[in-house]
Amino acid sequence: MIKPVPPPTLDLARALLDEATDAGVAEIVVCPGSRSAPLAYAALAAAESGRVRLHVRVDERSAGFLALGLAKTSRRPALIVTTSGTALANLHPAVLEAHHACVPMLVVSADRPHELRHSGANQTTVQPGMFAEAVRWEADVAAPGPEATHAATHIAAARPLARAAYAAAVGSAGDPGPAHLNLCLREPLVPDAWPLEPPIPQHPPALSPPSAQAPTSDHGPTHRARTLVVLGDLVDPATRPVVSAWARVQGYPLIAEPFGLRREDAALPHGPLLLTDPGWLAAHLPERVLTVGRLTLSRPVTALLRTRGLVVEAITDRALVPDPAGVVCASHPFEALGDPQSHPPTAWGRAWQAAGEDLARRLAGAPPAWDTGAGCARAVAAGVPAGAHLFVGPSNPVRDLDVAVARVPDGVTVVANRGLAGIDGCLATAAGIAYAEGAAYALLGDLTFLHDANALLIGPAEERPDLSVVVVNDGGGGIFTLLEPGAPELSKAFDRLFGTPTQTDIGALCSAHGVPHVLPTSPDALAEAIGAPPDGIRVIEVRVRREGHRAERERLRTLAVRP
Repeated sequence: MIKPVPPPTLDLARALLDEATDAGVAEIVVCPGSRSAPLAYAALAAAESGRVRLHVRVDERSAGFLALGLAKTSRRPALIVTTSGTALANLHPAVLEAHHACVPMLVVSADRPHELRHSGANQTTVQPGMFAEAVRWEADVAAPGPEATHAATHIAAARPLARAAYAAAVGSAGDPGPAHLNLCLREPLVPDAWPLEPPIPQHPPALSPPSAQAPTSDHGPTHRARTLVVLGDLVDPATRPVVSAWARVQGYPLIAEPFGLRREDAALPHGPLLLTDPGWLAAHLPERVLTVGRLTLSRPVTALLRTRGLVVEAITDRALVPDPAGVVCASHPFEALGDPQSHPPTAWGRAWQAAGEDLARRLAGAPPAWDTGAGCARAVAAGVPAGAHLFVGPSNPVRDLDVAVARVPDGVTVVANRGLAGIDGCLATAAGIAYAEGAAYALLGDLTFLHDANALLIGPAEERPDLSVVVVNDGGGGIFTLLEPGAPELSKAFDRLFGTPTQTDIGALCSAHGVPHVLPTSPDALAEAIGAPPDGIRVIEVRVRREGHRAERERLRTLAVRP
């Protein structure tokens, strides 16, 4: 009996994914589609052979952020497959986030043959260039024809293309991010039988791409002026201890946004809150500030950087030098964090450290209530175990963690989507981190959770991540109560334009997806829920009063003013 011959499109897809897995891809996210069927079959074959783990998702936007989460801490790009048309367009938010946050990602899109562009053909648009400058590399591959020699040429060309896409995504030039490979595919698109023949050959596991290494250079910024180090979001969260250890050796006080791996962390407790005491700050102004990574959170930090006469230098771990305040006068590569000499802290530096510790004691004596955003952040920080990965949503949760939590336990890695800091895709990103790390926790606001509720759409055949999600439900856009629209004189327009309450029953939504839901009614119940190890997806909802945000933040600023 003559075995059926696979269509050329399927051979092309198998060759491309075979090369991608050889390069280092270990996770593939597939969104269903007709034109992308050859890639889907090839991905399933690779998964059944044990070479990759396959995730199938019906919502492309959530799927894109799942791919982003899979690479956020592992630094190994996931490969995501979509069909043509709006399916690919729905990846744009995740691609933009990956671009700005320097997260590796491989986008492989199926497309109609070239001759159908501008013809009005169904589900056909111009897909190359859709992501503009947000991708590190892009290729548009013509459809193989039915002739055996023509098809073989395209299949052979797929292998170096897959290698080039992977190299661009991991950042062979030190600038990781998304890469896009657009495959024009011609019918037939499906095999004649399943499983595929012959099976994909087994290969030894590929090595993970190298993570950022500890700096070895013995040169860099060494001026002994009164220097404050301000640490933001790093490309690789695992490199935070490098910055922390360097600042300690230099004797420099360190104010840090909450992101990254904690290991004997030298950051001042409540550092951003310390900057809100104008009298103390005026008496202890630095002469120079070294910013490390990308600063995205604190208005007091931005105000400090714009202080007249202050010298601001940047130490960057990415190709673009972050300078949101427009004040950086010099920049240094991340490898410049190297100085073999240890310098004891000056009296000025010790004053900063003492002020941070004193503020931590005062706030510990008057902590926020458990059913406030700040209280939830403290409960989560206290409840996650050493070695855990904690994803934090934008808006209030990340700022509550920034100002209200003195310390995060050693070994905990805090991550967030700070490339563009959008609310979209956060639940899917957290799920990706849980897949990559074995388990994870997330702290999200209700709108952020609801905006990505389709991330709960996980079919019965799919592996579920071990993810505990704490949802701070303040009935809408609580962040705006702390910004200019939340001023009392604008209250009549606030709820409709900014508060945007949904009145969604989060418990019922979870039930519809078969996701366990807990509604703690006491601080002990909240601590118990957070302390239970993640087992599948579980949602812990804490209901808080949105009207209390402004007063609580003002109370924290009052505590920060030194007597």
